[in-house]
Amino acid sequence: MCGIVGILGTHEVAPSLVEALRRLEYRGYDSAGIATVNDGRLDRRRAVGKLVNLSDLLVHEPLAGKSGIGHTRWATHGAPTVVNAHPHRAGPVAVVHNGIIENFRELRAELTAAGQSCESETDTETVAMLTRAYLEDGLSPREAAAKVLSRLEGAFALCFLFDGEEDLLIAARRGSPLAIGHGEGEVYVGSDAIALAPMTSRITYLDEGDWAVLTRSTVEIRDAAGEQVSRPMKTVQIDTSRIEKGGHRHFMAKEIAEQPVVLADAIAHYLQDSGITLPEPGLDFTQIDRITMVACGTAFYACHVAKYWFEQIARLPVEADIASEFRYREPPIPARSMALFVSQSGETADTLAALRYTEGKADRIVSVVNVLESSIARGSDLPLPILAGAEIGVASTKAFTCQLTVLFLLAIKAGLDRGTLTEAEAEAHLATLRNLPGLMNHALQTAPEIERVAKELAEARDILFLGRGAMYPLAMEGALKLKEISYIHAEGYASGELKHGPIALVDKTVPVVVLAPSDALFDKTVSNMQEVMARGGKVLLVTDAEGAHAAREGTWRTLVMPGVPPILAPILYALPAQLLAYHTAIAKGTDVDQPRNLAKSVTVE
Repeated sequence: MCGIVGILGTHEVAPSLVEALRRLEYRGYDSAGIATVNDGRLDRRRAVGKLVNLSDLLVHEPLAGKSGIGHTRWATHGAPTVVNAHPHRAGPVAVVHNGIIENFRELRAELTAAGQSCESETDTETVAMLTRAYLEDGLSPREAAAKVLSRLEGAFALCFLFDGEEDLLIAARRGSPLAIGHGEGEVYVGSDAIALAPMTSRITYLDEGDWAVLTRSTVEIRDAAGEQVSRPMKTVQIDTSRIEKGGHRHFMAKEIAEQPVVLADAIAHYLQDSGITLPEPGLDFTQIDRITMVACGTAFYACHVAKYWFEQIARLPVEADIASEFRYREPPIPARSMALFVSQSGETADTLAALRYTEGKADRIVSVVNVLESSIARGSDLPLPILAGAEIGVASTKAFTCQLTVLFLLAIKAGLDRGTLTEAEAEAHLATLRNLPGLMNHALQTAPEIERVAKELAEARDILFLGRGAMYPLAMEGALKLKEISYIHAEGYASGELKHGPIALVDKTVPVVVLAPSDALFDKTVSNMQEVMARGGKVLLVTDAEGAHAAREGTWRTLVMPGVPPILAPILYALPAQLLAYHTAIAKGTDVDQPRNLAKSVTVE
């Protein structure tokens, strides 16, 4: 959530700031703004809503200058209004901020008592006000920023721009990611490398607690203790075609369609001639008696699916936890435990906090991430990339199936290490996995039929999703996808739980989506479907040809997927769940890629 960009350039920066912010739209936002210094004078422009509104404002009220900062804001303190939009300014300083300043009320009270007044409801304005106070005390911009940082509590990424300083940016991170880009006579700041990709591929990632003083010719980084440090510069090659729509109407549509390709890439990365190959130092599951898996949202449902795999394949006990609950529950971590964290961005605040809780307690900390330079990856003993490429749509699609793929490979390795799986059994599973991208291509061909069904689903106010076994967490994921982009209330349940409450909701106006490949649990699921249909409920059955034949009577609609071994059905059946959500949202006319109130990278609690 929120996106930060800063540029000390050699040309007019306003267009570049807006373009960089456009590349950060995927993080989620409800207002945007930029500030520049031109001829020593600090000025800013801000607008509510989409970036096009800021662009329109800049046409009528241009903002000159070769130094500037920009921001896309996702509202936390205060409604999405112009006065609450970033950059925030107090006299000679403008600030952009991602995160939450937890002690802003105490600081604001102190500043108000000293005669300063505020105009917004935000915590960020307090940072600007405090900086102004220290500047008025005679401190230099650098000294003022350092003193401000020492007084802030919470999680944040900050970038400061000063009146009269056309060759100075000060950036800092504590809890929220921030990167520095290096150009030819230029320097940049961004929330991630995607924002900076058109300008540079040379990136320095700030470590936790770092702050940096930037000019066009120098980059000085200090750690949390104030000591000057050197952080490595890395060349980060971002495939810009992956962050364009590529002819698709939405990023989400493109990312759904990309799944066979990115899944094949992930499989090829981990499956070498010698079998499953993990990065050093690798994993020996004979040294592990228990796994604690922690994540949020869609990533949590990937963990929930993987719990079935690890327990069934490797006979390894697994606890799957929502990160925001795990960290405050403070659970005991027994000896010989592995803590496994799953996050697309690698910056999810609650997941990162949970990881830090397990430091020194778990024997191994492993992460499954899409960004190897992220905080969660760098805090892990073994970070495992999912290789999904940049995912721009807020609703996770290809990251989910790639997370499942990597987790499935880990479960197979665990089974081999622990002797619960023979080499022949493992190879049979892996052969099926290698065929999965082809099956996904076949599943995607059902999109026209799903679009027709979705037009009728769009009329519903409530929808239930049912599944058994590993299809139960997929039912929850399908419900999450639907409600986050179509705004239809949806819930996912274990099929056997239907009669313990949810069946009270069933009538002809509440469609029930049943995810049921023809596996050992299929007959029991059919019994649950019969309970729904006996009460006038409309059943949308998602199954294979065998299941469609067995349950051909009474269903409202049936979507037929390619046949797949039941153990891998959660990966394949994720595609129709995603397509149902996508086409239902299209039918309702919602903003598919940037649904209201949601952010792609949730970097605050």
